[in-house]
Amino acid sequence: MKYSSKLSGVLHVLLHMAELNVPVTSATMAKIMRTNPVVIRQIMAGLREAGFVRSEKGHGGGWTIERELSSITLHDVYSALGEPGLFAMGNRTEAPDCLVEQMVNATMDDAFRDAEALLLGRFASVTLSQLSADFHTRMTARGISLNLETNHEV
Repeated sequence: MKYSSKLSGVLHVLLHMAELNVPVTSATMAKIMRTNPVVIRQIMAGLREAGFVRSEKGHGGGWTIERELSSITLHDVYSALGEPGLFAMGNRTEAPDCLVEQMVNATMDDAFRDAEALLLGRFASVTLSQLSADFHTRMTARGISLNLETNHEV
């Protein structure tokens, strides 16, 4: 089953950016996410439009977080990414003639709506500061410190 990891990857990068507290280049983020810097710039452009990040050009430039982590929810980031599909499942046909398939579609549509509402509600209740705090708790429990270069082979 094919699924998108864009939201997870962007959250990963944003939390590293918050830890570093210095401008991070698209090239560095691309290495972290194992993708092309162009992909990073496209993703970051949506986050910039939403007011979450800003970019600085030139030597020493890069991307920085513009808002407090406590003011950004997972739902905010999901929306800034264009609200990608949440589920890889769907109906076999959208406008079936068969009454059985119509009933199946209606039941599935209701279930998908309920599941999506539950998931989006959870996204809205989790802030990046909560993720950051959990990260720090896990890091302390393991007795390690953040090192972007060794953790991600940058």
